[in-house]
Amino acid sequence: MLKKLIAIALISVFGFRAGTVLAGAAEPVKPNDLARAPMIGEDAPAFSADTTQGKINFPRDYKNKWVVLFSYSADFTPVATTEVLTLAAMAPEFKAVNCDWVGISGDSLTSHISWIRSLQEKIVYKNMKGVNVALPLVADPKIEVLKKYGLFPSVSGEGRTYSALFIIDPKGRIRSMLFYPANTGRNFMEIKRMLIALQTADAYSVSTPSDWQPGEDVIVPVPATVNAAKERQDGAGKDYYNLDWYLGFRKLGRESIPPAPVKKER
Repeated sequence: MLKKLIAIALISVFGFRAGTVLAGAAEPVKPNDLARAPMIGEDAPAFSADTTQGKINFPRDYKNKWVVLFSYSADFTPVATTEVLTLAAMAPEFKAVNCDWVGISGDSLTSHISWIRSLQEKIVYKNMKGVNVALPLVADPKIEVLKKYGLFPSVSGEGRTYSALFIIDPKGRIRSMLFYPANTGRNFMEIKRMLIALQTADAYSVSTPSDWQPGEDVIVPVPATVNAAKERQDGAGKDYYNLDWYLGFRKLGRESIPPAPVKKER
């Protein structure tokens, strides 16, 4: 009876049964193996791993760069195929904003290589043909790295990893996290917009409003005192403008976006 109650609790809390195997993984996930997912503002968990581009030490190898670590359900899956092709085609756009990408799943290195070859030789998607997937894909069949990032099997009980994504800054800190169900493809133009928004906020000590696009007006910090609020109101119209004492904007322009990327329509 006790074992049955524990099993029910595991399904309710984690969405899977003890011993569930991740797609492509060599070992089952056990309840005591589960780790807390890192939070925004924390250091990205470090790891060394074999990838399709050789061994990497993460995030140390990406010092002074932005890097996005993304997980996907498994090699040779439809949604992940469209995502990796799109990302590979957009690689120059992300390079232009000082950002690299690293992919990971519970598949073996052999599986990764076979999939990459298939993508280049067989798949044509949205006029993308013969795409060379040069970004590193981490082989994690023992799910050691996935566990560091709290990536468990999905609540659907299919035993697949989440489609997760972590934006990590040049200091190795997690700045944004996105989680998608395995049946929903990611919007990489939105991820690029978010990356540039984070870079802009860091460079100019500002915030970005709803639906902001690179080059549009940004939000200045809220005054911290009554006197500062009055000064903000009195000084409006010079370098900034106000909608109210706490909601002020300033213009940056496209040339001010670090390191000067502009959203391009594809």
